[in-house]
Amino acid sequence: MSTGRTVAILAFDDMEVLDFAGPYEVFNVAGELGEGAPFSVFSVGTTGEPVVGRGGFTVVPMWSLDDAPASDLLVVPGGAGARRLLDDERLLAWVRERAAEVELLMSVCTGALVLGAAGLLRGLPATTHHDAYDELATLSPSTEVRRGQRFVRSSERVLTSAGVSAGIDAALHAVEVLASPRTRDVTVTEMEWGWRS
Repeated sequence: MSTGRTVAILAFDDMEVLDFAGPYEVFNVAGELGEGAPFSVFSVGTTGEPVVGRGGFTVVPMWSLDDAPASDLLVVPGGAGARRLLDDERLLAWVRERAAEVELLMSVCTGALVLGAAGLLRGLPATTHHDAYDELATLSPSTEVRRGQRFVRSSERVLTSAGVSAGIDAALHAVEVLASPRTRDVTVTEMEWGWRS
């Protein structure tokens, strides 16, 4: 078992595959190769049932909203299914509760809409998928939507990224800040990723 930080990644129907799998891979590889096993990763579903993402990509969550253990980081992916979460008060309440506890709350792509609907981006800069800039601005009017940025450190505890593959860069940034540049570098090398800040 890791002595480092735990990373919970939300899983839901119609999530974008790389929004979920990209950060999962980054934190998992960093946890395996980084000094002191700095990260361990688990998935959380809205229920305990399997979820089916884009293109039939299926995830069996390790935990549900009802029984998920506390984590140090929470990652909220995006995808078409994220919009169905915007009116799910049970899910939004869970995200708000976890956001108050975690060291870092991270969204990928339209996962930022979930954070916006939960009131977690008020008065903060943020980014999302380029097709959802206006939607985020409408959903969270006090949010300064940063268009064209790969990822945005919205606050000390909130990190938002643009669409799909941008979540990998945001997760690598988190690895650098929370573990070390060396851990980021060995993760990039193992993944053969063209990382850019």
